[in-house]
Amino acid sequence: MKSKPVWQCEVSEFDWYYDLEETCLIIEGDVTVKYGSESVSFTAGDYVVFPKGLSCVWQVKSPVRKYYVFK
Repeated sequence: MKSKPVWQCEVSEFDWYYDLEETCLIIEGDVTVKYGSESVSFTAGDYVVFPKGLSCVWQVKSPVRKYYVFK
């Protein structure tokens, strides 16, 4: 099995723009992602797809780790 890169981040808030589609599996942590007037939260075990062109704000509420792949 091919290993996937791991990304980690401490509690923080930051703007992010996806210039490629990203798929990821949250390993640990608690994150809310805001886009426009909407928001969605993720925790350990969630599988997420971020579409190319998405502009959002990440709110990392507890330290997060995730496997990720850009397409």
